[in-house]
Amino acid sequence: MIDPTLDREDAETTALLALSWVLGDDARADRLLSLTGLTPDFLREGLRERGVQLAVLDFLANHESDLLAAADALQCEPGRIIAARHALGGRNYE
Repeated sequence: MIDPTLDREDAETTALLALSWVLGDDARADRLLSLTGLTPDFLREGLRERGVQLAVLDFLANHESDLLAAADALQCEPGRIIAARHALGGRNYE
């Protein structure tokens, strides 16, 4: 279920925490870069950019096992990650 109360600041925080989690595993980080077309330099420079945050959240939304693992690591419901994606202007995955 998507949390309609998630504001943009909470969504950005969730995206940055999710990115940190993704980058904690080299294979997962390489897959993120490969699938999104992001480069390490662009990723570093664009941490505050909505497009980069959406790419990270979309990456997780499209890989259920990663979504569930990220939610567990971040101690939140998977729906919060999806809600963050939606709050930043992404599609609704319900």
